[in-house]
Amino acid sequence: MGTSTGGTMDVGLAFEQAVSEHSDDVEYSTIESPGYVGTARRLDAGEMDGGIVDTNTMAKAMNGEDMFADDPIDTVPWQGFLGFPYSIYLVAREDTDIETFDDLAGASVYPAEPGFSTRATTLDVWSMPQVEDVYEEMDIVDAEVDDAPGLMEEGEIDAAIAYGTPGVGHTGFVVEYDARTDVRYVEHTDDLVEAIQEYNGAGYTEYDDVGDDFGWQQDIGTDEVVAWDLEVTFTFHHDAPKDEVYELTRIAHEHGDTVRDAEPRFTPDTLEDLTSSAIADYPFHPGAAEYYQDQGAWNDDWVIGDPDEAGDYN
Repeated sequence: MGTSTGGTMDVGLAFEQAVSEHSDDVEYSTIESPGYVGTARRLDAGEMDGGIVDTNTMAKAMNGEDMFADDPIDTVPWQGFLGFPYSIYLVAREDTDIETFDDLAGASVYPAEPGFSTRATTLDVWSMPQVEDVYEEMDIVDAEVDDAPGLMEEGEIDAAIAYGTPGVGHTGFVVEYDARTDVRYVEHTDDLVEAIQEYNGAGYTEYDDVGDDFGWQQDIGTDEVVAWDLEVTFTFHHDAPKDEVYELTRIAHEHGDTVRDAEPRFTPDTLEDLTSSAIADYPFHPGAAEYYQDQGAWNDDWVIGDPDEAGDYN
């Protein structure tokens, strides 16, 4: 099972531990893979049976968009089950005049490091017609995440995304700038809410206790925020054995607590959670689909992939 580094790798290793404890039918190992896009490409090449990939990358692969426009893949990774969400929202330095999303026009804004899926998803949301006029006026900062907290502290970044997994906390660079710089929430506008809700590559979530959900060490001026979600899922090669994918889906459902004991970032606790990231008109692996059918959780609007037609879904 291929996975990128950081929190995604932690989830992959925790799931491997659960498989080891609760199944004698699957030989499962976790290997490092170069990001979500790289994982999709390695799956296409048949180098792995499965991989952890975000839904935005999956949708772009199917539609031949963005990084797949000039270098498409022949077969897309097939849906299995949700691993965890990254919820993304905006904060600004306290010493700026930025209060709402509209105030970001002309500001220096950091949407994460180039190449990060959180950045790609964020820029896609901001490119929606409802808010693209604000986005076009932003001064987008290109910097590595390790450098971002220092740039905020020095005043080189006016506003930045914050993201993490609810109930677990923020990603590392956000934790660091939380400790070094006073910030406040950039209030969402109706246009931003509409843009998030209409963009197919991201989820939409409202939080009413952001300090507790994400572990802020400071008061960011509100308890309620609106986030766009990067949904990170376990996906499978179309030729991965059906019985083994069925078994992995069962473990995700029945033994998610074992995964969470090792890594709390694995958040799905119910069948509804496991399927909450489902992409319409995008193939599910037959093994995962059969498990959901057996559990009465299958939606007839979803698509079951046919391995003999694997190249026809993109």
